[in-house]
Amino acid sequence: MAASCYPGGMQNDVPEPVADRIERALRRIETAAAGRDTAMRALAERHQALRARMGEAIEALDAAIGKETV
Repeated sequence: MAASCYPGGMQNDVPEPVADRIERALRRIETAAAGRDTAMRALAERHQALRARMGEAIEALDAAIGKETV
């Protein structure tokens, strides 16, 4: 029998099946993706609110400038 290249020899008992590791990794990815979707929706809402506020500010400035030129 050839010598094993693994320290302590090759063992047949695997700490956990590969499929379980893959399933856990997929759950972590799905959780991260869901969090990212939530963050993107929040960012889009903040962006829309900022655009609305900027529009109001520009209208106020236009009204102020218009009053001065009349």
